[in-house]
Amino acid sequence: MTALTTLEADRAAALDAMERAGRVDDDFLTRFDAQFPRLHDLFARLYGGRGDGQEQLAMLAAEASSAWNARPLELKVRDEQRLADPEWFASERALGGVCYVDRFAGNLAGIRDQIPYFRELGLSYLHLMPLFDAPEGDNDGGYAVSSYRRVNPSLGTMAQLSELAADLRTSGISLVLDFVFNHTSNEHDWARAAVAGDPAYEDFYLIFPDREMPDAYERTTREIFPDDHAGSFVQLDDGRWIWSTFYHYQWDLNYANPAVFRAMAGEMLFLANQGVEVLRMDAVAFIWKQLGTSCESLPEAHMLLQAFNAVLAMAAPGMVFKSEAIVHPDEVVAYISPGECQLSYNPLQMALTWEALATRDGRLLQDALERRHALPAGTAWVNYVRSHDDVGWTFADEDAAALGIDGYGHRQFLNRFYTGRFDGSFARGVAFQENPATGDARVTGTTASLAGIEAGDAGGEDRVLLAHALALSTGGIPLLYLGDEVAQLNDYSYADDPVCRGDSRWVHRGNSPRDRYAQRGNLDTAAGRVFRRLTKLIAVRQSAPELAGNDLIGFRTPYTSVIGYQRPGQATRVLVLANVGDREVRIDPLTLSGFERNAFDLIHDVELDLDEGIDLPAHGFVWLRVTPL
Repeated sequence: MTALTTLEADRAAALDAMERAGRVDDDFLTRFDAQFPRLHDLFARLYGGRGDGQEQLAMLAAEASSAWNARPLELKVRDEQRLADPEWFASERALGGVCYVDRFAGNLAGIRDQIPYFRELGLSYLHLMPLFDAPEGDNDGGYAVSSYRRVNPSLGTMAQLSELAADLRTSGISLVLDFVFNHTSNEHDWARAAVAGDPAYEDFYLIFPDREMPDAYERTTREIFPDDHAGSFVQLDDGRWIWSTFYHYQWDLNYANPAVFRAMAGEMLFLANQGVEVLRMDAVAFIWKQLGTSCESLPEAHMLLQAFNAVLAMAAPGMVFKSEAIVHPDEVVAYISPGECQLSYNPLQMALTWEALATRDGRLLQDALERRHALPAGTAWVNYVRSHDDVGWTFADEDAAALGIDGYGHRQFLNRFYTGRFDGSFARGVAFQENPATGDARVTGTTASLAGIEAGDAGGEDRVLLAHALALSTGGIPLLYLGDEVAQLNDYSYADDPVCRGDSRWVHRGNSPRDRYAQRGNLDTAAGRVFRRLTKLIAVRQSAPELAGNDLIGFRTPYTSVIGYQRPGQATRVLVLANVGDREVRIDPLTLSGFERNAFDLIHDVELDLDEGIDLPAHGFVWLRVTPL
């Protein structure tokens, strides 16, 4: 084995390995030459002390070259399209949808049958929740992956997945899948080999013979799922201890071993060649471990993502990454760049949207939009009202303190409010992973149930629309959790399922509400009214070029209940005003005096005279095309 040496020597070793693996395509070689210095530098920083560094890097390059040779022609064509338009995801026409395959449509064939509906809705991006082979029973909703190359047999086959990707692509919809790369299930072939004592695969995980090292690590790490197990480790049947950040059947990979990086890069490129266009990089903050730290958002985590990105740029240059980092807002932004993750969930906006609806006070969200919304060129937020996961209150304590709000106490209030344990609450949510020792908890529930529709609150439908109007207008890719567009309610039957009852997130992961979809044309139903109003908003967004990109300029009013911002276009702007309060407010002409008096209400398709002011009803909003003076 040979350690990494100089750039020239290690490049020569990589070229030799590539040639031995097969033909080296000229286009690939051009991209290899562009990316290899960056990849070499990252490998040197991550693995410079390893005796097998040069060997692993050379094999990685050879596998990337082989993946490019195997890449279907139609995907190479899509690569060229994406490279010619690197900010394709920032269009005003971008709209994402997300669902579980089985719960929404039964299987992959059922998803394929839904493509006409996805087109009706206006989707350009479809995220299918984890669909790979996983253990029977509890598998964290598919996030315990047993094979990245096999679809769960109950859902279909990898061939069907590739065909679906092609059909979606023809319909103008990009396929998005999760890349669960922090851990595998305990039934993965690598895990089975590690337990059996294969030293090569023992080094794929972090396994210790006794509690000495686990105890040392756990002095500074936090418990993620205390209902499942204490600390960061679980005990194997043979008495050893293995790192398991999340559930006991999800074993963390050891990225200090370059063979792990190479193996996961191979899985990533395999998925790219099936037609996946976006990979959601799961649990990015946890992928590197270092004694004496929290083992979250370490510099090496960023280096690993950058290295994966460099490999992708060689062998699947049209694919992009989406980060999933539910951490401090400063840490979330740190993962977003053209050379790391081009897309990122926006958990702060999601959490503060719900915070504003509960408090009837938009100041935290207003400040976040003005101070924490900007992103580097070539990147975009993915804005959502809810996801498959819980609602966690990820605002920065220092931001709350600036407004005189105690962060800890405020989170306790929000948990009580959204689980119906606060007098006057309109919400019907369920607590998730309550930790009695710390008071920490998160909240689960569908948008309709959290917003008040389930409780029969008169403002419920308006809150659903208001929350989505914010996600649709702040920039980036708005993402719909499918079912929300027809006001799907909580499904409490999960409590009767022995597999699901220990995880309250299943309350908002119910089967597709066929009855509500059947009602989507009936305005006498909540499903019909929400669907009509929401699809109107989507259509308006897709006709407003000002709503492309991420650029946002704050707009303050005299009311703490009003959130305001501008989305700049060429000569005009879209002014968004949203009232999270329970009372109508009047935006006076003086507040609007920075614009020409003639404005256009995009949603209602009418001209307005700003000199007359604007009446903004409770839970109401406007999108106004205005011209700055």
